[in-house]
Amino acid sequence: MVESLLNPVFAGLTHLWVAGGFVMPWLVACAMVLWYNLGLRLLTLRRGDKRPLRALVVARRDGEKRPIKGIVDAAVAAAVRRARPAERMPATVMAEILHPLRAQLDSGRALVATLVAIAPLAGLLGTVGGMIETFRSLADMALFTQGGGIAGGIAEALLTTQMGLAVAVPGILLGKALDRRQQSLDDELRQLEELLGGTPLLQVQA
Repeated sequence: MVESLLNPVFAGLTHLWVAGGFVMPWLVACAMVLWYNLGLRLLTLRRGDKRPLRALVVARRDGEKRPIKGIVDAAVAAAVRRARPAERMPATVMAEILHPLRAQLDSGRALVATLVAIAPLAGLLGTVGGMIETFRSLADMALFTQGGGIAGGIAEALLTTQMGLAVAVPGILLGKALDRRQQSLDDELRQLEELLGGTPLLQVQA
């Protein structure tokens, strides 16, 4: 029964793969790499503990040993571990602590933006290829040629355009949402930098 349900699905996917022409494999690969990187960014851009930043600093200072589950957790734990209780944190030390975390925040962002830009362009390339096939068939006055003729050309043009947009539009929306989350986390890292750079650790109050 499962095979009877899956066979039409595989047949449909195979038809789309063939009808999309030479661009379709590249669009599928683009979609897979894009969503893989979006998933990685989603897992990376986690704050961790939901408590306010000052409360996290005080808790770590007082010896709390909660597991680190996000970027802010890691930053607070590293900063408190390096801080001298009665002195302000030097800016160079904070920069050293936060640099790898900021790099982690930015990981995959450029690749996502590149793939989102490439997908509709690849779809447009497939559209041009499909239109060329259509006009070639019209010039030959043939309904069917080796490449599929008029019907095949139009199908290729429409499918690749649709696939390019189907890859790009969700990628843009989710990418922007993740960029906003990244900005929020980066703002908290900056607040931590200002907090420990301006106040000795022992004087921080929740």
